[in-house]
Amino acid sequence: MKPTLQFRLSQHLTLTPQLQQAIRLLQLSTVELNQEIERLLADNPALERADAEAEDDGAAARAPTEGAARSGETATRRDTDELPPEYGAAWPRPEGDDDDDRGFSLPDTPTLRDHLIEQLRLTNLSARDRVLVGLLIDALDEDGYLTQSLEEIAALLPPEAEVSVDELAVALRQLQNLEPVGVGARTPSECLALQVQARGTADATGRLALAIAEHHLELLAAHDYVRLRAATGADDAALRAAQQLIRGLNPRPGAEFAKLEARYVIPDVIVRKVKGAWRTVLNPEAMPKLRIHRLYAELAAGRANGGAALGAQLQEARWLIKNVQQRFDTILRVAQAIVERQRHFLEHGDVAMRPMVLREIAAVLGLHESTISRVTTQKYMATPRGTYELKYFFGSHVATDSGGAASGKAIRALIRQLVAAENARLPLSDARISQILAQQGIVVARRTVAKYRESLQIPPANQRKSL
Repeated sequence: MKPTLQFRLSQHLTLTPQLQQAIRLLQLSTVELNQEIERLLADNPALERADAEAEDDGAAARAPTEGAARSGETATRRDTDELPPEYGAAWPRPEGDDDDDRGFSLPDTPTLRDHLIEQLRLTNLSARDRVLVGLLIDALDEDGYLTQSLEEIAALLPPEAEVSVDELAVALRQLQNLEPVGVGARTPSECLALQVQARGTADATGRLALAIAEHHLELLAAHDYVRLRAATGADDAALRAAQQLIRGLNPRPGAEFAKLEARYVIPDVIVRKVKGAWRTVLNPEAMPKLRIHRLYAELAAGRANGGAALGAQLQEARWLIKNVQQRFDTILRVAQAIVERQRHFLEHGDVAMRPMVLREIAAVLGLHESTISRVTTQKYMATPRGTYELKYFFGSHVATDSGGAASGKAIRALIRQLVAAENARLPLSDARISQILAQQGIVVARRTVAKYRESLQIPPANQRKSL
């Protein structure tokens, strides 16, 4: 075969480094964006934060006033010398604290183990009994339950300790006398029974509540009041009082000592009502302020040929500033388009949520659907009704009799309202809820109602029934 040369003209899409960076920044959350910018600031000396300029200007403004300040320095020092040393000294700042913000941190909450060990030190138990109670404390889970049996704990101890199951049972009773009441229980039934006993069983309500907690807790949880009345011989009034008492107990006594990590969300946009119209603005707290370092810009301009490395760094810094600004502009456009279509939600809540898909916003703004998906993921909007992820305003829909559509979130809100207003003695079944929605023009199958109800964590009708 004879080799030949052929010319072919074709078009193909190539992602430039600038476009790749723009796509990557668009899909980052606010926290991830700040982390990425911190990394780029450390790698690129031609880039700096714009708020650094304010600090430099502030230092320059303070310089001319130093001479005038020295004139009053002698009097100030004289006044300071008359004060105790701790008042004349500068404000103590932790090591590594470079800013002027003085944060306030709450004291650490003691753990359940620390709380129980502190009480154990105040008891009159012998040293051996304290060791055994401490051993059981170490075996508690975060809710305060003893998940291992006494036989298993005794088997784990060395034989030379000569610890019997009876000794551990005595130690367990000592543990169950500590606060919070109910700690050291092995089952929810035992936990609630300990709390009822601590309250007192002198009255009939306490005795009935103790009997239910020890023997009939499953019937009460299943709202099987017919079998519960037959098992206890109590009437509806007595059962209602005992149920009210048990509901006031804490089935997780150790949960109050658990350390919960609070996660805070910085909204990217803020929604306000201005002259009767809903408007979105960018949150300045979420927008990093970047600029080109002035010294590097002057060096690049002063060189005839310009250093190749310096020029590349300046170009990368300009790309980043432009892409960050483009990111927030796109977020603002998408957020405003969402607000214009969900203004009834802002006025009336979830029941007025309009069905909407990503394709609809993409067609309005002339963007690709994948771009809308990147914008609405991990981006948040602060509204008078709360802070929501932008993706929250999108969802499935259900057809109506009039030929329209109802949002799935609106149907969930209607189900929540119907359950909240129902008669507790005759709760609405899923089939009945489906019929009520059909009367309002929303055709929803019973199984769909059950799916929405479960997503709202609403128990079925038989478990919502009360005396």
